[in-house]
Amino acid sequence: MRGLPVRGYRAQAWIWLVGCWLALAAGVAWAYPDPMPEGEWLDRGTEGCLMCHGPDSQWPGHRVLDTVHGVRGNDHSPFGAGQKACESCHGPSEAHVREQLPDGSRPPTAIAFTANEPAALKDGPCLACHLADTGHHWHGGAHQFDEVACTDCHRVHGPDPVTSRLTEVEVCTDCHRRTRSEFLRASTHPVRSGSMVCTDCHAPHGSLSVGELHRGTLNESCYDCHAEYRGPFLWEHAPVAEDCSSCHEPHGSSHRSLLARRSPWMCQECHLSQFHPSAVESGLGVPPQGASRQILGRDCLNCHTQVHGSNHPSGAGLIR
Repeated sequence: MRGLPVRGYRAQAWIWLVGCWLALAAGVAWAYPDPMPEGEWLDRGTEGCLMCHGPDSQWPGHRVLDTVHGVRGNDHSPFGAGQKACESCHGPSEAHVREQLPDGSRPPTAIAFTANEPAALKDGPCLACHLADTGHHWHGGAHQFDEVACTDCHRVHGPDPVTSRLTEVEVCTDCHRRTRSEFLRASTHPVRSGSMVCTDCHAPHGSLSVGELHRGTLNESCYDCHAEYRGPFLWEHAPVAEDCSSCHEPHGSSHRSLLARRSPWMCQECHLSQFHPSAVESGLGVPPQGASRQILGRDCLNCHTQVHGSNHPSGAGLIR
């Protein structure tokens, strides 16, 4: 009698597992749709397309042969052995070649990569090859959630501006206009000089962290370059260990050192004590009214030089 409930629980567990498996299968089918719509395939290869899409065409496509996608010696390339050349991405498009509409135009290809097509449809051919690498975290990422298609950033029929450090920032800031303006502020990371690009910190194809960062947290991303602030320190400054953006603006600031607000007033948002000469500064301690060391120079950092943390036995005040 005692064995019956156990078998019942086991049966319910199996039913639950089968249900989860079916739900997962349905979710995968929805997230990874068939990249190619149904239709007739063309048997004339690349030459049939380049007859109309050559250098003098209104829609030239010949420069794809100069890219990694046009390498015939690579079996994984759309133009490699066993692949379908242009139709590897555009889908079965025989009607596009053989038919002509009354207005003189032609039926579109199965996937024309136009603005009025769903992003998921345009992403299908790309993810069919790139899901294992760049598309690993694509589904659920910020760009996929906002229905940004691969071809909104990447160019296939020619050199891809996203893959060049000289033009990558231009592509990103074409949408991220606020970030573009922040790069023009007085204190920024060296983006305008070309020493840094967006993908040095961000993973545009998706990430497990907030802000599509390569690392799990903002601090870990900052420590890749600013390892001297990683710690652990004997005397820690709590906001430093918690989040760098508590004090700094990552893309640019009007204040020195990417500070989010003008110091010493930023420091006094947390530090205002009767045991310290930290009366609220009015900003009048500048010549010719005076020369307050709490305002001039590096203000608070004139004394508290180790603001990110100190390992000195007497560094409780972060002054050494």
